[in-house]
Amino acid sequence: MFVFLLVLVSSFLPLAAGHASIWHPSMWGFNVTAQTFPYDNRPVAPLMNYNFSQWWFHGHLDYPPHPQDVFELPAGQNVTTEIACDKGATSYFGSNPGGDIREANNPDNVCPGSPMSEYHTKGLDDLKGCALAIAYKNNVSDIQPEDFTVFSINQTCVWTRFTDFSVPVDMPPCPAGLCTCAFFWIHSQDSGGEQNYMNSFQCNITNSTSNVPLAAAKVPRRCGADPANKKPDAAPGNCTYGAKQPFYWFQTERNNMFEGTYSPPFYLDLYNFRDGAQNDIFQNSYSSMPVPSANQTVLPVLASLPGGNSSDATPATSTSASSVASTPTHTTSATPSPTLSGSPKTCKRNGSAFSRRNFDSSSQSSLHNLFGVNRHSRRLSTSKRSSLWRPI
Repeated sequence: MFVFLLVLVSSFLPLAAGHASIWHPSMWGFNVTAQTFPYDNRPVAPLMNYNFSQWWFHGHLDYPPHPQDVFELPAGQNVTTEIACDKGATSYFGSNPGGDIREANNPDNVCPGSPMSEYHTKGLDDLKGCALAIAYKNNVSDIQPEDFTVFSINQTCVWTRFTDFSVPVDMPPCPAGLCTCAFFWIHSQDSGGEQNYMNSFQCNITNSTSNVPLAAAKVPRRCGADPANKKPDAAPGNCTYGAKQPFYWFQTERNNMFEGTYSPPFYLDLYNFRDGAQNDIFQNSYSSMPVPSANQTVLPVLASLPGGNSSDATPATSTSASSVASTPTHTTSATPSPTLSGSPKTCKRNGSAFSRRNFDSSSQSSLHNLFGVNRHSRRLSTSKRSSLWRPI
């Protein structure tokens, strides 16, 4: 009945140009169009009130990528993703039914020809962040929602088409050279409904120098300052530290978040998701980990490691939650860092290769010419960035 109603409604409405997705040939559903499903299930379509088979992997498990299309993630470096409201606004417009819709004068535009409301924001201060998560499994039939661990956050997502994510330096190698990753996004409650976004893709960690596994991912806890809900102060003892699961929210099955309609979970300090690489997600990241609660006054203690896969935030001077200063990296609800017993390692800031397959020379040249574009989110200078498409 639910699918029938979706079909009925969609028959009277034009396709929305808004919403947003990550785009890369390594995705499940990369070539799904409006005609593929009996309802709009393109990668950019939001996920809301769906059963598990509909929202998990965006319902695209029957539309896998080519085995050789793999999104490369160099440990300790940045990767540049393409996020857009339509495939035609990306470098992959050649396989888009509507062709090339990129804006020549603003190639970083996420939704060419559309207002900001199309990608659910009122402006730069209303962005709620995106996440990349990884499961160290390459057989998708074995993967469960709890297997994904968030490893990188960009708090200014989805502001620009080209969006950088930092990869933790201590990421271990993938089994047989292949992992499964996913892009997650929940937008501001001020700019749309209770919508979730999930797009999964094949990935591989390169340049790995560590074999320490990721810790078991736990459910994030709302612990930052939350003035909209009459909580002006952060509660650091209530945070989930270390490896955290993505948000699964507002579906009919398998949710791990149960926030209300007007208090969505966000990939911000509000849930202790710091901007950048999540460097404390490994089994040896912490020497102690108190159980979080609203009354907890003791913070976790980061381990002192030779390589230092510790938090990149300013070290705290005490393990007491009441004595730690808050240092926000974005616009909302920063939470204090755990105590550091060791110096953080500085990650490299080089470019990265995305795919094992060749990219056509015309598109490669086009991307190269765009490297000088001024971008609003975190970006690398052109002198430090190598080619996005460097086939192996």
